[in-house]
Amino acid sequence: MSRPPVPIDVLTPFEARIEHAELVEKLVSWDEAYHGQDAPLVPDDVYDGAKRRLSGIEARFPELAAKSPIKDKVGAAPSEGFGKLVHALPMLSLDNAFSPEDVAEFDAKVRRFLGLSDEAPLAYVAEPKIDGLSINLRYENGNFVSAATRGDGAEGEDVTRNLDTFPETQLPRRLGPDAPAVIEIRGEVYMTKADFLALNQRQESAGEKPFANPRNAAAGSLRQLDPKITASRPLSLFAYAMGEASSLPAASHWGYLERLKAWGFVVNPLIRRCDGVAGLLAAYGSLGEARAALPYDIDGIVYKVDDLELQKRLGFVSRSPRWAIAHKFPAEQATTLLEAIDIQVGRTGALTPVARLTPVNVGGVVVSNATLHNEDEIARKDVRVGDTVIVQRAGDVIPQIVGVVPGKPRGPTPFVYPDTCPVCGAHAVRPEGEVIRRCTGGLTCDAQAKERLKHFVSRNAFDIEGLGDKNIEFLWDKGWVRKPAHIFTLEAANQDRLQKLENFEGWGKRSTEKLFESIRSRASMGLERFIFALGIRQIGEATAKRLARHYGGFQAWRDAMTEEGKDELTSIEDIGPSVAADLLDFFKEEHNRAALDDLVRAMEALGGGVQDAKRIEAFASPIAGKAVVFTGTLVTMTRPEAKARAEALGAKVVGSVSKKTDYVVVGADAGSKATEAAKLGLTILSEQEWLDLIGG
Repeated sequence: MSRPPVPIDVLTPFEARIEHAELVEKLVSWDEAYHGQDAPLVPDDVYDGAKRRLSGIEARFPELAAKSPIKDKVGAAPSEGFGKLVHALPMLSLDNAFSPEDVAEFDAKVRRFLGLSDEAPLAYVAEPKIDGLSINLRYENGNFVSAATRGDGAEGEDVTRNLDTFPETQLPRRLGPDAPAVIEIRGEVYMTKADFLALNQRQESAGEKPFANPRNAAAGSLRQLDPKITASRPLSLFAYAMGEASSLPAASHWGYLERLKAWGFVVNPLIRRCDGVAGLLAAYGSLGEARAALPYDIDGIVYKVDDLELQKRLGFVSRSPRWAIAHKFPAEQATTLLEAIDIQVGRTGALTPVARLTPVNVGGVVVSNATLHNEDEIARKDVRVGDTVIVQRAGDVIPQIVGVVPGKPRGPTPFVYPDTCPVCGAHAVRPEGEVIRRCTGGLTCDAQAKERLKHFVSRNAFDIEGLGDKNIEFLWDKGWVRKPAHIFTLEAANQDRLQKLENFEGWGKRSTEKLFESIRSRASMGLERFIFALGIRQIGEATAKRLARHYGGFQAWRDAMTEEGKDELTSIEDIGPSVAADLLDFFKEEHNRAALDDLVRAMEALGGGVQDAKRIEAFASPIAGKAVVFTGTLVTMTRPEAKARAEALGAKVVGSVSKKTDYVVVGADAGSKATEAAKLGLTILSEQEWLDLIGG
């Protein structure tokens, strides 16, 4: 256990000198991570506590202050952090294309969804993909009211005061009289290459750590808790997208961009309107040639369907829109030495090889680790420790080993993949037909259990601030958090311990209080995020959302996870036998059911619990909560569009007919599903009757 620090007024000169050196080393490291990488290593209150302690020691021993490299520089952030703002419409990421074939397939998918022929005209807008920080600007009655970062897509950090430091020429405070009553304008905060170089020169002249690249410089500058620091940084803003709008300001995306310019926003002058795939690829080629000479960094080009009504019809899938895609520029590569191959064990027991590299700069990012994917890839490329290898990264893709550099000295021996878990020693098996080898230790394997906890508290799951990987490791090693329920009983257990959390190094009273506040705030959680947080194999965010939407509430979902409920489970769209088997296997284990019930009880004890899935109210939609099956060929819309529209109106689209099905919509050439529906006496609707029911 860490002892409380010695009061400054009783420190001896020797003790002061030792502690001063330790504090300086920590603060320099933390400053470099915060300013250079926009990746804080410690909570703000831990940083501030160390800074105050250092200042107190220097006040009592001025000779130490004269030699200190730590000054009252930018980045000593206030302790309270940013507030959160929920996005009225999620800020989603984009699917990626890396080849002309990918772009052609994107166009084909759009046409299939909309039922358009290959010859039908279809206009797109092509926009440079700026390498910066996404931002959401909200206007009400024409007035600027708030700004938020993208965050996890559902909620972001409230950076209104920071954006309010931007000049009117970058961010208009008042829109024109033609603006909708409510509109969210989205864009990218970035830093030009020239401004980045000038900022780094000032950083170095002041004896401070330079930034790694313009993107990190922009992100770190905007995410300052002191707006005066943001105001001092050379930031720019391009506007290019729309969030919530009480009414559409234009009929097309191109028209919307013109409206943005009329309102005073800066819109990228290289944006162009294109027709079909040929037009998109021509824009890509032109922008690729101009890329090096641009005053700012771009990592690709974004294609968007121009017609806003078509965008509405296309809607979204999982965490990305169907009507847009990012076409990335070719991956940037570098060569370096492969120093080691480590095997990491994930939450599902997967043994994943990770390359440890001599650090190398790849496209402006220093890379020291890269994925090797699986044992087949290692064997195919014959990658060995000691090889000189080619490393590449494309956009946000995890760095990967492309292969061995020909002609360079080879590592002495081929890599032998382990057949036992490197953490728990259990046998590692590779199921037939799979490329992944998995530890059979299950929850008896510390690595799997810890990784499940890390997943549970991660951003898109419970998103508990203050419980990063390092703190989960600490609490696990202490034996205080071994399953999710322990997180919500941590505060009560801490009160009864002789060794309290706040007394350990790196924690402190305020840091511990903030952690408990964060835990209490997350004791109430929506069903879809709750399901995703459990870390069940094959249950990603999209599948968790479908489960939540179908079952509605926690107890209904839990009760249905039995062999008797398998038919209903597999009737849910996109949930096949494999996914259903993993779900049911999870619930077959008594210890999993007990851990689940313990978790819910612990959440409820803090006044929270699992909240029902959000649904459209019945008075707003005649099909909200209804189970619908589509069968046969539809005429007025494609099958995917019909499903997407039904789900948008709150219906549960299922893939098979059962007694629980509310409506079966029958198109031309309907087959066995229509026959089965008739036998069960279900409500069968023609396509026109369906359209009449949902309002056309």
